[in-house]
Amino acid sequence: MRTSRTWYAAGAVVALGTTLVLAFGIAALGIVGDGGPPDLLYVGALLVGLAGAALARLRARGLAVALGVTAAAVLLAGAVAVSSGLAEDAQTLDVLWLSAGFAGMFGLSAWAFERSDAARGAQPR
Repeated sequence: MRTSRTWYAAGAVVALGTTLVLAFGIAALGIVGDGGPPDLLYVGALLVGLAGAALARLRARGLAVALGVTAAAVLLAGAVAVSSGLAEDAQTLDVLWLSAGFAGMFGLSAWAFERSDAARGAQPR
């Protein structure tokens, strides 16, 4: 049981930390340019994660899926921002790298929740 809890806690810390850094980046700095409407794409990605966590009722298996979808939504937000011209030429690589970094962190969190679920399933109930 300890291993399952450890993986769950690690996933939660990574997911919450990533969410806070992304939210701070959106609110204070702006991911796409100086902020504003283009950054709402990333707010949408965070709302996808929040809705997924609520639907999963904070269970490890469901959180793994929800955070995987959140990672995909962050990548999609970056791709839409770049392909629609919302990011200026000099910012294109910045937007893509930031999107990939945040998606990677959400993916890492999803993996930790998957490990938590697997560890829990391996133990007698």
